[in-house]
Amino acid sequence: MDPKQLINEEMVEEAKQIEILEKYDKESKTRKYENRSIARLVYWLAVMISLYHFITSYTGYPATHLHRSLHVAMMIAMTFLLYPRGKKSSRTVIAWYDWVFAILGGSVAAYVWIDYVGFINRMGMPNTMDVIMGTILVLLVLEASRRISGWPLVILSLLFIAYGLFGQDIPGIFTHRGYNWPKLVNHIFINTEGIYGTSVSVASSYIFLFILFGAVMNKSGMGQFFNDIALALAGHTKGGPAKVSVIASGFLGSINGSAIANVVTTGAFTIPLMKKTGYSKNFAGSVEASASVGGQLLPPVMGAAAFIMAEMLGVKYSVIVISAAIPALLYYFGIIVQVQLRAEKDNLEGIPKKDLPRVKEVMVARGHLLIPIIFLLYMLLFTGTTIIFSAFFTILVTVFISFLKKETRMSIRDIFDALEEGARSTVSVAIACAVVGIIIGVVSLTGFGLNMANAIIQLGNANLLATLFLTMITCMILGMGLPSIPAYLITATIAAPALIQLGIAPIAAHMFVFYYAMFANLTPPVALASFAAAGVSGGDPMETGYQSVKLAIAGFIVPYMFVYNNSLLLINTGWLQAILVLVTSVIGVFMIGVAAEGYLMRRVNPFLRVALLFGAFMLISENVYQDILGLSILAVVIFAEKFLKIKKDKAVV
Repeated sequence: MDPKQLINEEMVEEAKQIEILEKYDKESKTRKYENRSIARLVYWLAVMISLYHFITSYTGYPATHLHRSLHVAMMIAMTFLLYPRGKKSSRTVIAWYDWVFAILGGSVAAYVWIDYVGFINRMGMPNTMDVIMGTILVLLVLEASRRISGWPLVILSLLFIAYGLFGQDIPGIFTHRGYNWPKLVNHIFINTEGIYGTSVSVASSYIFLFILFGAVMNKSGMGQFFNDIALALAGHTKGGPAKVSVIASGFLGSINGSAIANVVTTGAFTIPLMKKTGYSKNFAGSVEASASVGGQLLPPVMGAAAFIMAEMLGVKYSVIVISAAIPALLYYFGIIVQVQLRAEKDNLEGIPKKDLPRVKEVMVARGHLLIPIIFLLYMLLFTGTTIIFSAFFTILVTVFISFLKKETRMSIRDIFDALEEGARSTVSVAIACAVVGIIIGVVSLTGFGLNMANAIIQLGNANLLATLFLTMITCMILGMGLPSIPAYLITATIAAPALIQLGIAPIAAHMFVFYYAMFANLTPPVALASFAAAGVSGGDPMETGYQSVKLAIAGFIVPYMFVYNNSLLLINTGWLQAILVLVTSVIGVFMIGVAAEGYLMRRVNPFLRVALLFGAFMLISENVYQDILGLSILAVVIFAEKFLKIKKDKAVV
């Protein structure tokens, strides 16, 4: 092929990816400056922001309010420089009022820094200037969120603000004493339970560093490595391209934390491969969507959720990683089972081995890129080093390791580009965390969280299964259209307390709400990851969404499994018990996959599919007799299917 034609095709494909990403991921709709001086200014501002966070992660952050206010001010400034006001606003020129908003964001941080001692001493007794600056901050944060991710989070925040102001007029359990605006804004602005609270704390430390780590890994060629190793390992098997999608998207999704971006970037490579080998457009899109969303459930990084969960629960990071491991693997095993069964049902072959890279070749070329991940795990699990120090040194190690091979060597420009990309990519999450701070502030001030927990328990009539179901629905509604981290923070604040009140282990409660907050990206009517995958595959968005839910069905059931059987989270579990639980769970997920796909050696009739689903549920608890019943049902179904297949084969002969 002519090199010019190849370049043109690559440019067209890249433009298509950007168009799809911008359609379904509002966070990607940033300005493309026509003035090169402005472009350089924003570029170097982003680089300096990353350098500030990177250097202070080693030297130590300034005092709490100083660091968090500066972080929020930086993110506000970047928002108004990067994101236009609306669809009709220029995407090449920064409007004059956006400069004003960016400066106002900086002035709030300047106010905190200049009068820091007085600012802290006035906590609970705000003066007029505190109220004015707090009001400016709230308005800037809400407008920044609207520009980046639209109205859902803004409307939710405004509802909570209204609740804080007028909740005394609400009858029933949700009534509270009532707060005027000065008291409310004081709590949101000055108190560490508001905008400058836990959500911004994790955004300004863990999240920023791990997004920066992902940007550095991306520049070193880690994405290409994951694609190549997945192809080498699974590309030749039945339904190989779909398995490649599951493996590559899972690894990348764990690091980058953005399901939609993962769908578009990885899907641009995997979805055409799946379609080429015979998978339908809708199924190909659903495989990519479900695998990309699942990356945020997969240790060690979990899209930075592991670190936030550890912070909120007050436990070691290693506890979260160990607890999350089996449920995440079960989720991906469930997808692989359905992919394999679909390939067998439709007789879909893999890619010929001669057209695939070899594992040895891939490892020789880029295998050294695994060293930073191994180093990170070693630092986090075995050295006792803090998460922030571990991230700092891992970023340095990643840059150093990239120099070992010419193909992965990062230039000075690559390093600066990674710093710029890290700051850009953090803006959307950081602003969402700031808005979540408003919600958390109102919840903590009014006692809404406790009241919500009581309401959920009352609706569920104190029945665990009913309460779990209501919590699941609540989490999926709250998570609609939100980035994963803010979705988890909101659900952990509002929904998790209800489960903890019923005696569920805190880590199980938080993991439960986290799973369903993530699945809001898959489930229609607001299934952004599925819709983005449909945009890449050319399939029907709603049908792709329904197929994604079907593929992720194990993920919808696994949270119930680990609530009823804490051994799945390896909570106070011995090795023998852990192995037994893992085996029965794998069998149960296999049965769920067969029931969902309706195929095992031959098409399974509806009655046996229902029996398989029932048998899978029997394997949820630790009850030995229920396990025996579940295994017996599987044995009967396998025998029946084998008998019917033999009978059919004889009839054909």
